[in-house]
Amino acid sequence: MNKYLIVFVFISCQLYAQHSPQRWNSGGKLNPLQANMDIRHYTLSLNVNIPEQRIEGFVETELILIQPADTILFDLIDRYNVKKIWVDNRPAAFLRKNDHIFIIGRIQSGRHKTKIEYEGNPPVAVRPPWLGGFTWSHDKTGKPWVVINCQLDGAKIYFPCKDHPSDEPNEGVDLFITVPKGLTVAAPGLLQGTSSKGEKTTFHWKTNYTISNYCVVFNIADYQVVRQTYTTILNNHVPMEFYVLKQDVNQAQQVLNIRARDTHILEKYFGEYPWAKEKIGIAQVPNPGMEHQTMITYGDPFTYQQFNGQYYSANLFHEFTHEWWANKVTNKDWAHMWIQEGITTYAEALCLRELTGEKGYDSMMLNFKNSIQNKKPLVQGEEVNSQDTYTGDVYVKGAFLMHTLRYVLGDAVFFPALKKLAVDPNYTYDHFVTTNDVEQLFSREAKTDLKPLFDFYTKTTDRLEIGVTQTGVNTWKISPKNLPMKLPFEIRSDKGEIKTELFNQSVKIESTTFPVIDPGNHYLTRIVVE
Repeated sequence: MNKYLIVFVFISCQLYAQHSPQRWNSGGKLNPLQANMDIRHYTLSLNVNIPEQRIEGFVETELILIQPADTILFDLIDRYNVKKIWVDNRPAAFLRKNDHIFIIGRIQSGRHKTKIEYEGNPPVAVRPPWLGGFTWSHDKTGKPWVVINCQLDGAKIYFPCKDHPSDEPNEGVDLFITVPKGLTVAAPGLLQGTSSKGEKTTFHWKTNYTISNYCVVFNIADYQVVRQTYTTILNNHVPMEFYVLKQDVNQAQQVLNIRARDTHILEKYFGEYPWAKEKIGIAQVPNPGMEHQTMITYGDPFTYQQFNGQYYSANLFHEFTHEWWANKVTNKDWAHMWIQEGITTYAEALCLRELTGEKGYDSMMLNFKNSIQNKKPLVQGEEVNSQDTYTGDVYVKGAFLMHTLRYVLGDAVFFPALKKLAVDPNYTYDHFVTTNDVEQLFSREAKTDLKPLFDFYTKTTDRLEIGVTQTGVNTWKISPKNLPMKLPFEIRSDKGEIKTELFNQSVKIESTTFPVIDPGNHYLTRIVVE
């Protein structure tokens, strides 16, 4: 087996893991009541009752109502008991229905604070992180190990929120998580402090950055924190922290070494680490990792592939890349999930390019190409929920679109354009992106209308169809059938590789052997022998 195929193991498992429909999903059509709300800040104060697998406490939400309203709508699954609700420190009436909380009462436009006190048993994760919920596990010594995953289900499975990707708390989140004394809580942002009372300890974590709902999670375990400092390309000094089980602390330094190396690679292509004012965090979990902002989780065994003497973990790299693509550059709607997953997957090939050269990159892109199923388009309209849009193709076909763009535009245009998408404030942090935004940026940078190509890759399941007809003993006609625009192509004959452009006219070539169309595998093609 080609050694580069091994790199594909993790992502292929992720892509083709088949599972029953989820119990909940995120996103979809935005309710007008929620379209009127701009979430500014969440404060979660929760006691985690591990023996009873139960949480209780409250969530305060600071929000801005754009227009006066008689109802504020939050999402929270019905299995929780909502005890009391306050609006601006006054008790408020409310109704529960279909995983919603309707807070009733005339409320003026402007900034308000709600407080929702609730309790209940969160859903247990069936197959984390895909079938999400809480994982109530134990380490090898019997100590509790609690993990949350909720990307596809939505954060409403554990706290009341506006559960839609188009709105994030612009002013960050505070988490006050209370656990049995002796355990440690790992969460986003920076640890502000701890306080103990009796047999319990409360950890206060705070992030000042905007953050996706599904990243507002925490992990609990008998962790030991192993630290070092990372210096970014802009010379900022960022704490790098690995929350590792005490039983595995001897593995921590290797993980941090890999993380530092990978950060250098990602900064080269996508700009400075996005959360330089907080931390580069990793938390060990008992399931495959997830892109939880500033506290990426890692659940693989401490075994690695080696390329040119350097260790590599696809899981560790992929989830970390989401700090740029998902956490910093965020989809406005799950309809455009391919942006965060596809570019993150493409970055895996760029990592192999750095470790092994272009041959490693080419090998991984060929693996991605061969894994594309094309059962439904990447973009299936707008306001699509997380379950309907999620397929393996958001990873591999999304990545292959980037690969095609690189060939069409050339490195001198493609790589700066891709970095611009990752660093331009019009696309990052408080802003959200769609497929049209990505297309228009690349079109501007290339000074070419790329919309036909983007639409072909994202809104259809077609392949570029090329007809090959033998017209003489050593002559051939190459006939493009459905190309969306004029595209550069290579054709391999017995005389070598011919570079040409194809669109709506046929090309004649001479060759004593059958011509090979696109030998470099830059496109999704279907060759028709006529």
